[in-house]
Amino acid sequence: MVLFHSMFGLRQVELLAADRLRAAGHRVVTPDLFAGAAAAEQGSAPTLEDGFALMARIGWETIVARARAAVRDLPPSSVLGGFSMGVGVVGSLWPERLAASGVFLLHATTPVPGGVGAGKPVQAHVADGDRFAPPDQLAAFRASAVDAGAEATLHTYPGAGHFYSDPSLPDYDAIATDRTWRHVHALLDEVRHMPL
Repeated sequence: MVLFHSMFGLRQVELLAADRLRAAGHRVVTPDLFAGAAAAEQGSAPTLEDGFALMARIGWETIVARARAAVRDLPPSSVLGGFSMGVGVVGSLWPERLAASGVFLLHATTPVPGGVGAGKPVQAHVADGDRFAPPDQLAAFRASAVDAGAEATLHTYPGAGHFYSDPSLPDYDAIATDRTWRHVHALLDEVRHMPL
């Protein structure tokens, strides 16, 4: 599987998540779409302004091109996952990788493309009331999943902040994080037992 980082750059939250998934027996790649750049100095928490500025400096076309290069040699069935901005990256690549055996979206949503195949497991996990996942986007996610025939689930977490899975940020919510990873592991177990 491939796990795309947020607009803060490839940091401990993504690397630890990848380690967690590897410990469960999954192969995980974590491409560095910012080529080593990060939104804050080491040891300090990044701000939204830092993240948006860094993402703008690198440019969306470059970010997606790096992501596309990173998955070029992965099996077409590789699971796609992303954190926040990484969900947007998933959304850009997904129409080209319709054979992905599953998709999980953390802290944001993206429309499910047509052609993914009936019953394809898809999960989205967002904080309840997150301004980066407004009602119209959630509705678009649900509607696109129905149109595509995907087995999509939207999980919302009351009281959590946007990036609630990152222990280094004020948004962190341990209970929501634990629930999220339980659901993700269930999706991956489902994918693992799918007939070839």
